[in-house]
Amino acid sequence: MNVPDKVFDDLSFLTALRHDLHAHPELGFEEVRTSDIVARHLEEMGISVHCGLGGTGVVGTLRVGDGARSIGLRADMDALAMPETAERPHKSTVPGKMHACGHDGHTVMLLGAARHLARTRTFSGTVHFIFQPAEEGRGGARRMMEDGLFSLFPCDAVYGLHNMPGLEVDEIAVVEGPQLASSDSWRVTFRGTGTHGAKPHLGRDPITAMATFLAALQTIIGRVVDPLQPAVVSACSVEAGDPQALNVIPDFAAVGGTARAYSAAVRDQLEEEIGRLARGTAEMFGIGADYRFERRIPPTVNDADATRRAYDAAASVFGDKVLSAFPPSTAGDDFAFFGQQAPGCYVWLGNGPAVEGALHHNTAYDFNDAAIPYGVAFWSALVERELASS
Repeated sequence: MNVPDKVFDDLSFLTALRHDLHAHPELGFEEVRTSDIVARHLEEMGISVHCGLGGTGVVGTLRVGDGARSIGLRADMDALAMPETAERPHKSTVPGKMHACGHDGHTVMLLGAARHLARTRTFSGTVHFIFQPAEEGRGGARRMMEDGLFSLFPCDAVYGLHNMPGLEVDEIAVVEGPQLASSDSWRVTFRGTGTHGAKPHLGRDPITAMATFLAALQTIIGRVVDPLQPAVVSACSVEAGDPQALNVIPDFAAVGGTARAYSAAVRDQLEEEIGRLARGTAEMFGIGADYRFERRIPPTVNDADATRRAYDAAASVFGDKVLSAFPPSTAGDDFAFFGQQAPGCYVWLGNGPAVEGALHHNTAYDFNDAAIPYGVAFWSALVERELASS
């Protein structure tokens, strides 16, 4: 491993900072304390700071030399609305909120890279350190872009990093192509005619229609989408009737869920086919159907050239522990919006074994502090190689 000694010199400071952020989690668009800490540390490094993009987003800009190229490095800052169950010294002090996805570690690693690069200044060009709010489904990346992220801070390329339990801390996956799926929501409301449960022939039963729709839903994946194209459609919520009125067939039955795909074409297909099935089912039962498909996050697809540059930087740090093949995730990340505006690459940094099965979004999960120097070294190497001095 090629991690600069000065990065290890910062490790106790960065670890303490990570523990502090972990103990004080903030949800999306509420990261006031976190963003204040980020901005203060950037300013102490002599880095230009812009606050307020996307509400609580922070961008630090470091210009060195006369290089014309500029790149963006992104870390997410938000926590999740869930309790922390594992006992640890830095356990969340906020009931019902915890850093269950490692964004506290992401924030600290990018701050560590900014600290190292501001000190060494061994590159020529501009690097924008993008600290994004509200990655966990609340639209922080889109909000930052609506507030002018790339017009204020143009980037020739943009990079993201996420920890990955199961990979060792001295491993990193840098893979071209799809890395994360689109993440969209859908909802169908079947509109029938309520009646007495003993006299179903006098009404139009929306519950039976919904049950038929649910039974047929997976035929979209199994019989419509190309089997060589991964996709997921899941029903995650059903609402119908009143458990205190078990002799009443209701007027309405609603079902909602998520749809995931790795390509724009399959994403379009899922939207169309869920609606077609809902309308067809309603027609079969002689009732109405209201359908809504909400496009939330596009797929994250790594650009070939940006991936090659990220791979070379990773190899300079991790040697032969860089993986060029790694399965994509059906989770979503709104880093995808950044990748639509500039060539992008999203990499997976090892977080070590999943202790007692604690993967992301688990109440016992914790970011592995041993990964901090490797993340700092990767970010630093990427900047120094991409913005190499002439």
